[in-house]
Amino acid sequence: MDTSGSTRLAVAVGERDHVQGPVDAPSTLVLYGDYECPYTRRAVPAVRGLRREIGDGLRFAFRNFPLVEIHPHDLHAAETAEAAAAQGRFWEMFDLLFAHQTSLEDADLRTYAAQLGLDVDRFERDVTGHAHAARIEDDARSGEASGVVGTPTFFVDGLRHEGGADIASLRAAITAGRPAAGG
Repeated sequence: MDTSGSTRLAVAVGERDHVQGPVDAPSTLVLYGDYECPYTRRAVPAVRGLRREIGDGLRFAFRNFPLVEIHPHDLHAAETAEAAAAQGRFWEMFDLLFAHQTSLEDADLRTYAAQLGLDVDRFERDVTGHAHAARIEDDARSGEASGVVGTPTFFVDGLRHEGGADIASLRAAITAGRPAAGG
């Protein structure tokens, strides 16, 4: 993770984000990730584990940060996730893309859309027409404005997490920001 530049999240989590958990959760975890990045893939189970542990005490948001120079399939994968989101199936596609990270060719992406029961014609129009490119670019720009240069990069309650992407490190960062019980 980058340690230069901004340490604050430049764009607050809002309605445009892909979010799991309640808006009034005491903690918010933001992940800037790349579907083809093996490090992001390894971080996703930690997020799932935290969500199970903390439940409604954690709001999680994912933002696209395609590293197209080193991960040539990620941009199409991000467009695939956004096309699925347009049909109300973002998180299902998110899970499929990370589960099949080494199979992100266009034919694979169409197969995943069909597997999720998406309207495949609409999906194809969205992806080939780059209908969601602006959203992906907005995510990437917000990441750049926040000092993100690599993936995964986490923000805990608006501050960049400088520790590991494992469950223990993320848990410690989240609990460090919470007031002690009774205090």
